[in-house]
Amino acid sequence: MGPALSVPARRAFQAVITATAVLAALALFVSACATGGTGARDEGPAGADAVAGKLNPTPMASAYATPDDVDAVRLVEDDPGVATSVKRALKPCVGDEYPVDVSYGDVTDGVADDVVVNVMTCSDAVGVGSYVYRDAGDGYRNVFRAEESPVYAEIDRGDLVVTKQVYKKDDPVTSPSGENVITYRWTAGRFALEYRTHNEYSGAVDGDTPTTAPD
Repeated sequence: MGPALSVPARRAFQAVITATAVLAALALFVSACATGGTGARDEGPAGADAVAGKLNPTPMASAYATPDDVDAVRLVEDDPGVATSVKRALKPCVGDEYPVDVSYGDVTDGVADDVVVNVMTCSDAVGVGSYVYRDAGDGYRNVFRAEESPVYAEIDRGDLVVTKQVYKKDDPVTSPSGENVITYRWTAGRFALEYRTHNEYSGAVDGDTPTTAPD
């Protein structure tokens, strides 16, 4: 597999997650697909559908020397906990380019960097599944998944931050009404919900600043 999304492309995808402009979504249609194995390294900066903790008791076999060598596409494909619908979406968009965004960083206090994988659609770069894999020594274990689309996960200062779009009736995919931002922290061998915030995009498409209210 080739490299996954570049840092600029990954930041561009996050612009779709905030969904404040149609042009951003159109640009992402070109850059959202990636070729599996490696991605950006993030050193610093939910609900019932999100499952946190020791999900997969059997580690997925791995011969990777470092997280940078991880084949993220294969991790998801070999993970029995991943929904069939997500695996169906995990197909090359063009050539060998897969719609995945991969980042690495310490989010579980492990001996090696964790792997955060976001699976997206080829057509509009919408996140359909977010996963965290932890190095178990002899392979990688899935310790988190969120599969209620659209969803996006990232590492922020050692915490796992999951963003979920909120749509009202007739909202276009590029213009959600708001978002839920959920922060998890690794505690006692699993992810525990730390706090959540709901942001309303009141007039955000027209350039107004979104309002923020605690959930």
